[in-house]
Amino acid sequence: MRRLKVLVVDDSAFSRRTITKMLEGLECVEVVGYATNGEEGIHKVATLKPDLVTLDLEMPKMDGFTLLRILTVRYSTPVIVVSALSGADKVFKALELGALDFVAKPSSGASNDLLLIREDLQQKVLQFVNQGLPRLKQPQLPSHERGRGDAGAAKPGVVGQSPFDLVAIGASTGGPPALQFFFSAFERAYPFAVVVAQHMPSGFTHAFAERLNRASLFEVKEAVDGDLVLPGRALIAPGGSNLVLERHDGRAVARVVPPTSADRYVPSVDVLLESCADIYKKRMIAVILTGMGNDGTKGVRKVKDQGGFVIAESDETAVVYGMPREAVATGLVDRVAPMHCVHREILAKGSFT
Repeated sequence: MRRLKVLVVDDSAFSRRTITKMLEGLECVEVVGYATNGEEGIHKVATLKPDLVTLDLEMPKMDGFTLLRILTVRYSTPVIVVSALSGADKVFKALELGALDFVAKPSSGASNDLLLIREDLQQKVLQFVNQGLPRLKQPQLPSHERGRGDAGAAKPGVVGQSPFDLVAIGASTGGPPALQFFFSAFERAYPFAVVVAQHMPSGFTHAFAERLNRASLFEVKEAVDGDLVLPGRALIAPGGSNLVLERHDGRAVARVVPPTSADRYVPSVDVLLESCADIYKKRMIAVILTGMGNDGTKGVRKVKDQGGFVIAESDETAVVYGMPREAVATGLVDRVAPMHCVHREILAKGSFT
């Protein structure tokens, strides 16, 4: 089987050597070269034609963002960003520009700490090897998304009633821009709550939630243990932890719990959906968006067992049609829709006008 050809782009000699050794530890990967800045990166991509690029965002001459735009638009080359935790907002900007995924560099700056990313980097590259490199797809944000105001702006009140009380969403690779689209697509906050499990490491979800909040008329926040699940509010599972819902004094409450050894993906979509189904039963909608693997399939079964409704993103827009495909394969998905129609399916289920 042909090995996956990877180009490493990073201005740090130590980072280049270390990332190269990590990747060469996989028999199915061949590191075909490296580049020290964006200009050199363009030349190497044109001549070496790699299948995948690992990219640092902070570089001289031509920065990672400029190179990323060129790689995704001109060459359609998949990119994994390798960036420090301190640059969370930059990471999400890169994902919106077309990067497939990211690996969080340790923020300490100590050389040996870079070795800590080995497992995460190798796992993500192996996913691409096993499931195939995805096509680069980016949903266009609705025109009304711009100008929503800052994170501290007051949100409009929620009015009306709904035949369901909760929308629970699972996503992985390609999820951040898909969720950005999802939350910006609603022209007002509706009388249901939203909970999200997006596969993401710890330290990034707070900035991610703030970014979503700026683009949404829902109140979007990183879940904190004890948060109430309320209409018009969206809770994002903290990276590196699982989010579960519990009933307390007649109200749904968020609990943030550590993952178990059985949780292959974290935050776990299955764990979230199963806890939601126990509480909301037929008054919930589960949504499975883009992502690799099969996280969410057990949750979908539980949601349907309890009478809930399930929507899966279609292959038309999913960056990686892994999680949605596995959900559809259960035979329990009620609707399959492209990303730009998912919110319409939800509103149609609620008979909102």
